[in-house]
Amino acid sequence: MSRIVIFANGTLNESERLRARLQPDDRIFCADGGTQHALAMGLTPEAIIGDLDSVSSEVIEQMEAQNVTIYRYPAAKDETDLELALRIAVAENPAEIMLVSLLGGRLDQMLGNLLLLTHPDYAAVQMTFADGAQWGRLIRAHQTVTVAGRPGDTLSLIPLTPTVSEVTFSGVDWPLNQATLSFGSTWSISNSLKDKQATVRIGEGMVFLIHIDQNFEEE
Repeated sequence: MSRIVIFANGTLNESERLRARLQPDDRIFCADGGTQHALAMGLTPEAIIGDLDSVSSEVIEQMEAQNVTIYRYPAAKDETDLELALRIAVAENPAEIMLVSLLGGRLDQMLGNLLLLTHPDYAAVQMTFADGAQWGRLIRAHQTVTVAGRPGDTLSLIPLTPTVSEVTFSGVDWPLNQATLSFGSTWSISNSLKDKQATVRIGEGMVFLIHIDQNFEEE
């Protein structure tokens, strides 16, 4: 399955966990300052996208010398660097896009960037994100998703539409059967994986599925 991994300009947590998630054929894109995170992990990006205010001219010159594609935009623009990177990545028709180093930093940027995944233009692509021991995926209407892990891992569903109908959640300590979730409610937060995998199926609506390893340490 083809996948593009986009490094955002947030906080890079537990880089070794991220390295374990990466696959040999992943294509690496960077949204502006996310370039520093990729380089710190020894990864050479295929493309760097943004107004480049968070990347030094020396780094850009080095990347150009390595035939990295640079998409340079003016600082005065209508989109964040990550939105521009997402649009370029989606145009490549990958099966999945995984966002990393997405969290941390400015709250407005973080929330806006998370909600970018819900844009209808990206509906044909599987959208995921990873941050250390935490991983998430957007589930759209009429999709079924199976997630693997270890018994005791935390699994949460975050409704993103006024209602999410016909929610079935199996393989967890508190299963759901044809339930309705409501936006703004925490009812479906902090469930637990009962065995080695769980399955989520929804009717209408959209949710984030969040998977947190049981050894996650809160600050």
